[in-house]
Amino acid sequence: MTSVFDLAPEAPAAPEARETPVVPVVVIEDAADAVPLARALVAGGLPLIEVTLRTPAALDAVRAIAAEVPEAVVGAGTVVSAAGVADAVGAGARFLVSPGWTERLLDAMRASGVPFLPGVSTTSEVVALLEQGVEDMKFFPAEAAGGVPYLKSLAGPLPQARFCPTGGISLASAPAYLSLPNVGCVGGTWMLPPDALAARDWARVEALARGAAALRTPLGRSEPEGVAGGVGEVREEEDL
Repeated sequence: MTSVFDLAPEAPAAPEARETPVVPVVVIEDAADAVPLARALVAGGLPLIEVTLRTPAALDAVRAIAAEVPEAVVGAGTVVSAAGVADAVGAGARFLVSPGWTERLLDAMRASGVPFLPGVSTTSEVVALLEQGVEDMKFFPAEAAGGVPYLKSLAGPLPQARFCPTGGISLASAPAYLSLPNVGCVGGTWMLPPDALAARDWARVEALARGAAALRTPLGRSEPEGVAGGVGEVREEEDL
């Protein structure tokens, strides 16, 4: 099965580069906002979009993005049940993300036929997934669970595990995560300020997405525009 980390198209000039180092974690209250929001993120260089199943509008949002924004790779986050897996895939989700996992949820995600990232926050959970042949995982809540030092400590004994850290990550802290060999991407919401969403300021969202996409490098070590110079928007996120 294809990995979530491989869903985005390669960069033509540098196929080895991380084409999409950041996955926007989106909470959509009004399904009518889904398509223009997705188009803004894609235009800014972030085609992988995780729509969290936290609002009544979420599944309609996934459905609309899948149908009307072919350049986007839309997935569903906060998937916590077998029913949620079925609903998300039925709406057109091309990947699934959960804040944690159980045997039943893992079975449902495997049976879905789409790539998935089960959530972990402890070494034992990582080992348990590796025993089941799952190597791609979400590390949540990243900052609260130990952040960069914790993931760095896992790289030695468990090098086969790859993570998408999410939870408390900002524009300023993302480069440190992306510099780790066991991190394939990070999830965040700093490119989705609540006031910009409320105002439907898609140009601002696109600009912030472009700053996040600039984190892309072969080794993930360069700082994005606005970090080194102290300019740019930084907001931590807590989404599942």
